[in-house]
Amino acid sequence: MKKALQYLISLAVASVLVWFTFKNIDLHTLWEKIKQADYRWVALSAVLALVAHWSRAYRWVLMLEPMGYRPSVFRTTLAVLVGYGANLIFPRAGEVARCGTLNKLEGIPFEKSFGAVIAERLIDVLVLLVLIFLNLILEFDRLKEVFFNFFGEKFKNPLLIGAYAVIGILLLITAYFVFKKNQTKIEQNAFYQKIAKVIGGFASGFLSVRNLKNPTAFLFHTALIWVMYFIMTYVLFFALPETANLSPIAALTIFVMGTIGMAAPTQGGIGSYHFLVGSIVVLYGLSQQDGITLATFLHAMQGMVFVAIFGIIAFLLTLILPNRGINT
Repeated sequence: MKKALQYLISLAVASVLVWFTFKNIDLHTLWEKIKQADYRWVALSAVLALVAHWSRAYRWVLMLEPMGYRPSVFRTTLAVLVGYGANLIFPRAGEVARCGTLNKLEGIPFEKSFGAVIAERLIDVLVLLVLIFLNLILEFDRLKEVFFNFFGEKFKNPLLIGAYAVIGILLLITAYFVFKKNQTKIEQNAFYQKIAKVIGGFASGFLSVRNLKNPTAFLFHTALIWVMYFIMTYVLFFALPETANLSPIAALTIFVMGTIGMAAPTQGGIGSYHFLVGSIVVLYGLSQQDGITLATFLHAMQGMVFVAIFGIIAFLLTLILPNRGINT
């Protein structure tokens, strides 16, 4: 029931954003421009996307090694692709789907691989923060009004924020002392023991990044993933005449905003991606119509078509591949 409610709320948010973004857009013109795009650039972007997904899978393998697992990079890539496909249906379900798929194909315990996924997601957040900071430095004059207007409302009342922080800290302290007082009784509870085992597995996977056997390869693939993400976005600009002259810095801005949009809790970033990218593109001289056209084209190719095709193929392959069991 709770998951169904979350799904409906996510769908409602996406629907509102789609309506708000497209309400003044000529959909016939948008469709005609997308049909006339140069799809050779789309093919190149698809190849770059596969490189990025393979690199993400390889990095995942590197994170599983310290725990004694060395799964096939090919099968791990399939698990990654299945996970991305699952995100099109249920937001944030991709991590669960990819770990479940890897368990099916390689027998690696779910909680172990999931812990590694949590660690890699945190690393990706750090990379994104670096990109946001770099983007603000390079495009400060252009972006300052947008960001200050947005964040200004959030931090309008610092006293209220401080009060919330104090209340949160007090609640955590209270919870800690309640736990310590009843620790022995709580630890004997079967449900607690089950949760503790799962959390232990998560922690093992999460902390595996500290014991990497090849940290140089890990850093290389982290960089490669994000470089491929950027280039696969940038090359799609050349598919549309209206955006072919946008600079790499403009592409960085659009890429960063699009990444934030894709991270929003909506199905495959629908609505949130279009709103953020469509809004930011006008800063580079494009009309609202052309901005939404670009956002729709980028999202359709990268966030829907590539993910759906790769995800379906990967899922079908997982149905015929045998389980190799735990690979240590």
